[in-house]
Amino acid sequence: MTTLEGVVLVTGGGSGIGRAAAQRAAREGAAVAVVDRHGDNAATTVQLIEGSGGRAVACVADVSDDDAIGAAVNETAERFGRITGVVTSAGIFDGPDLQPLHQVPLATFQRVLAVNLQGTFSVLRHTLPHLSDGGGAVVTIASTAAIRGHGYGSGYTASKGGVDALTRLVAVQYGPQGVRANCVCPGGVDTPMSGGTFAGPEAAARARKSVPLARYAQAEDLGDVVAFLLSDDARYVTGQTIAVDGGATIT
Repeated sequence: MTTLEGVVLVTGGGSGIGRAAAQRAAREGAAVAVVDRHGDNAATTVQLIEGSGGRAVACVADVSDDDAIGAAVNETAERFGRITGVVTSAGIFDGPDLQPLHQVPLATFQRVLAVNLQGTFSVLRHTLPHLSDGGGAVVTIASTAAIRGHGYGSGYTASKGGVDALTRLVAVQYGPQGVRANCVCPGGVDTPMSGGTFAGPEAAARARKSVPLARYAQAEDLGDVVAFLLSDDARYVTGQTIAVDGGATIT
């Protein structure tokens, strides 16, 4: 892979896919801003990066707080310079959202959109001036819920579909300024957010039946794809929705 130069900001970088993406970007040479609402988790990711010889800073912010995101972006720029890569990995899945749509509380729906979709918008709003001043890359993290009917999670599905569409808008609007934008849609991934759903013997048995590659993903499977899309190796890839799901969406 082409070495990643510049500065990459990763939201949700304190765990799961965000942490894996931050670590891989740092290994490829980028300075990384780890943005997470849990300060301890962000600090742990920074320690892991620095322990491997990389450069990183922890920024504590909830992506649903636009002012906090603006402050995190400013802090990153002051520490490392112009931001050249962005990964929007912060996201939630709220338990009540599992109910049939007509039973989902409005507050639940709004909360999920505030984090997953509005949060992505806020991060892009504050970072695109950096990216468009010399070029850069955006990788948003959605879900296969954005491209197929999972049958659950109305707020989650709507928010991730919105992220996918918003990514294409960025690719069109900011392409002339040298900004690429692509959306990664994970399938089942064993991360803290999934709460063990994709881990253990029962999950392995489900994967053998429903996933052509016969396993669910680890966060690193996604982090590696994200790093590729950030890199110059993907210099002519933009506006794409990329399912990283072991082939689950083709069955």
